[in-house]
Amino acid sequence: MNRLDGALNRYFPVLLGALLLGLPLGCGTYLAWQEWLYRQALAAPVIAPARPAPAPALEPFQPEAIASVLGLAPEGAVAHSAEPLELRASLVSSHGASQALLVGSQQARFYRVGERLPGGSVLRRVEVSHVVLWRNNREERLLLKPPSRHVLPASQTPATPAQATSLYLRPLAEQP
Repeated sequence: MNRLDGALNRYFPVLLGALLLGLPLGCGTYLAWQEWLYRQALAAPVIAPARPAPAPALEPFQPEAIASVLGLAPEGAVAHSAEPLELRASLVSSHGASQALLVGSQQARFYRVGERLPGGSVLRRVEVSHVVLWRNNREERLLLKPPSRHVLPASQTPATPAQATSLYLRPLAEQP
């Protein structure tokens, strides 16, 4: 045993040094081998997948077909309304509060967009020269009658030019 202890004491530092130097050298060799495999995989030719069958050609977009499904008609093809009303005036607003003066057999009244009319149709849009009604699941146009006659009488007196106003407050003595 003595001899074994002597050999172990003599070779132990050599074994420990080899292990401490061999472990990082072995890990470095393993990592270098993995890097080489990775680079070989990147350099390998890529096999392109089979091309899928071409998609069938789609028909061109037809906005008229979609509009007809929604009950809309192309511009200029809106049917004239059979509603027993007469459009006398239209007040068009850019803020969405447009109104139309419609005269029926009983009364004259201003209607807003979205209101139901006495005949059952709904006022859909108000334009300068006509209104568009929604009746029987389609759009109908009601024209301004008569287009040349004014609802309000036109004044015969000439208009007076407006006085120039100042944007700044000035004493009354300084104003022209």
